[in-house]
Amino acid sequence: MIRYLDRLQPFGVLVLRLVLGAIMAAHGYPKVFGGLQHNADVVASLGIPGWLGYVSAFAEFGGGLFLVFGILTRFAALVTLVNMLVAVGKVHWKNGFVGQGNYQFPLALAAMALLLIFTGGGAAALDRWLFRPGGPPRSKPKTS
Repeated sequence: MIRYLDRLQPFGVLVLRLVLGAIMAAHGYPKVFGGLQHNADVVASLGIPGWLGYVSAFAEFGGGLFLVFGILTRFAALVTLVNMLVAVGKVHWKNGFVGQGNYQFPLALAAMALLLIFTGGGAAALDRWLFRPGGPPRSKPKTS
């Protein structure tokens, strides 16, 4: 049974990558497409330079898309991890582990990102195809 489950690890990494990427892209979308200045103002109110609000919004949306497709997975996961740790420390920590506005959700997302940093995107990631030794497969010239 254990060996059977071991063979399913690539599927588990795929599901984790898709879920984390979809969540991050969904949270970043409204910030990038309509709320950039507001996000920068919120970030500035936390005592962080406002320009990092722009970086954070694009990191959430773009990093989420990169995770969904498995492109630069470890880098996208690192960006997500940093983003979530800042969210825990600067926004949610004061609300505690339970209760309204708690830090459970961003902490879980950070843990998911950390796992992807260690494992990579898995067998179904475009990373595996784009960055393999020798590069992406090329079409062979036709011989007559």
